[in-house]
Amino acid sequence: MIGLGHYLALSAIVFSVGVFGIITSRNVLKVLLSLELLLAASNISFVAFSRFNGDYTGQLIVFFVILVAAAEVAVGLAIIVLMYRRLNTIQADELKEMKW
Repeated sequence: MIGLGHYLALSAIVFSVGVFGIITSRNVLKVLLSLELLLAASNISFVAFSRFNGDYTGQLIVFFVILVAAAEVAVGLAIIVLMYRRLNTIQADELKEMKW
C-alpha cells in the first residue's frame, strides 16, 4: 500500500530535479520549466497531506497554485518571446542586455 511517505519522497525528488534545473540551466525556457516542477512538487505534497488528513483544504490550495502557475507561465513566455525577438537568443546570460 502506498503511504504518505511515498508521496513525500516523490515530491522531494521532483523538487530536487527542479532546483537542479534552475541552478544548472542557462536557458530561460528550461528555468521556467524547472519553476513549474517546483510548483508541481509542492502540489503533490499539498494533495498528499490533504488526502491523509481527511480534509480538502490542501486541494483548494492546489487549485489556487495552479491558477498562479498559469499566470506565471503567460508572463514568462511573453518575456521569452520579447527576448528572442530583440536578441535572437533565450540564454539567461543575455538578460542584462535587455535594458531599454
